Amino acid sequence: MSVTIKIEHAVKKFGSNTVIKDLSLTVEQGEFFTLLGSSGCGKTTLLRMIAGFNSIEGGDFYFNDKRINDMPPYKRNIGMVFQNYAIFPHMNTFNNVAFGLKQQKVREPELSRRVNEMLETVQISELRDRMPKNMSGGQQQRIALARAIVMQPDVLLMDEPLSNLDAKLRVEMRTAIKHIQNACKITTIYVTHDQEEALAISDRIAVMREGVIQQVGAPITIYQHPANLFVATFIGQSSLMDATALHVDGQPAVKLYDGSVRVLPGMRADIADGTALKLCIRPNEFHFADEGLNASVEERVFFGDTMRYTLRLDNGQVIEIKQDIHQPLAQIGEKVKLSFRSDVVNAFDAHSEVSVMKEVVQA
Repeated sequence: MSVTIKIEHAVKKFGSNTVIKDLSLTVEQGEFFTLLGSSGCGKTTLLRMIAGFNSIEGGDFYFNDKRINDMPPYKRNIGMVFQNYAIFPHMNTFNNVAFGLKQQKVREPELSRRVNEMLETVQISELRDRMPKNMSGGQQQRIALARAIVMQPDVLLMDEPLSNLDAKLRVEMRTAIKHIQNACKITTIYVTHDQEEALAISDRIAVMREGVIQQVGAPITIYQHPANLFVATFIGQSSLMDATALHVDGQPAVKLYDGSVRVLPGMRADIADGTALKLCIRPNEFHFADEGLNASVEERVFFGDTMRYTLRLDNGQVIEIKQDIHQPLAQIGEKVKLSFRSDVVNAFDAHSEVSVMKEVVQA
């Protein structure tokens, strides 16, 4: 059965270096939860603490109500899927998946029944007799996933499992992983640095930076309502623009560098006039207009259903925008007017870098 994972005030040190200072987190039963961050942010370190592979210098870790700090890894009933698959090259698919069951003294016909059911679940039944050297990376990753899940773990931990695959196969495998996790209902913690991957498969995401969780929320919440400037610029592409807070007829608004004023309906009304802000505007939130900021087109790149433009504003700032291919095309060197959707733009205090918007889920 799956469990709820609770972490309270976790601390991790490597010598005199404190990697995780005071981290608290709850992962719900059956949830697909992703730790997202750049290399060195502490996400794999935290995963290994949950697995029992790293020591815990402070705080408490629980599976449901059971404290696991001092429990050896083999007693935690965890399934682990690694970046490098870690499957046995001298064993065929069936024996790779059956290995853990044999270690647990599971006998026939129960062993074959469980292995064959799992091979069917991960859709590699036809490969049961094939050796790993004769398989693609995606097929090998399915073996690793089957071997972990066939043990019926309470928790499934996955550390950058798709990073060795090519782009097309990564998309296929992340879809397969999500479907398999949904079918098995195992509490899953997934580590990745790939923002697109995290957004596509997670129930919730924790964005990490230097051992600190910046924000926890559903993918759409993290993307649309980032808690701070780091999350806003880490998740997806965006352009930053300086602005100053003010009010227009009692409504929160911003003044841009050219003196134009935009009402921001999503901004908190208590933000003081004159507060220095940073606006975070995503490429698809810009559009060409009859009135707006002056810009010139420096580059355009065709992406099939969209055209991505690089433009230079008349204050010298370079930004990127994305337009539907069916919209009128702008030419390189053309002078244009640029506007943006004020109802979806996010604003942040320029000094604290914390969001000043109403709908924000904090860590």
